[in-house]
Amino acid sequence: MHETPEQRSETGKPMVAATPRDVIHIRLASFVLFVAIALGALSLIAGATIPAVILGVVVVVAVVDVILAVRRQRRLGTGPRSTG
Repeated sequence: MHETPEQRSETGKPMVAATPRDVIHIRLASFVLFVAIALGALSLIAGATIPAVILGVVVVVAVVDVILAVRRQRRLGTGPRSTG
């Protein structure tokens, strides 16, 4: 398999091409997911159903955002299934 120079860093490590926007979406959404799930669980334990429902919607939005970012990367040919 032939590699282009852009696929290796200066130190020779393999690089994954990704758009900065998608990387930021995935990282921020994963942080939001962690916080929303934790606060949602605490809300349910405390018996506060309205904040738990709002946080549930936030979780769904964050998951959809990650899915869309990963799909954009795969469409560009630089996603997890890319072979070069």
